[in-house]
Amino acid sequence: MKLTLRAKLPDQTFEVTTTFWVLIEWERKYKSKASNMKDGIGVEDLAFMAWTAAKLNNIVVPGAFDDFCKKLLDPIEVVSEEIENPTQGEPTED
Repeated sequence: MKLTLRAKLPDQTFEVTTTFWVLIEWERKYKSKASNMKDGIGVEDLAFMAWTAAKLNNIVVPGAFDDFCKKLLDPIEVVSEEIENPTQGEPTED
């Protein structure tokens, strides 16, 4: 799953897209599986993904996750969601 996330800080607003590495980092931190996201995702989860993706994209954000969260003006917004490896429908007969 790829998410495009928008974060608003006092001095900047940015959009980032999650990567496979971002999901791995999230699983490690929260001791969970990405497949569990189907049951819902929390605001802290989205903030962590935005913070991690920002660092990977060389966007200057606070080095400590908690400091990043304290500066957020609004909850992280999911701009778009893309399911990786979507299944294709069965072929139809013409």
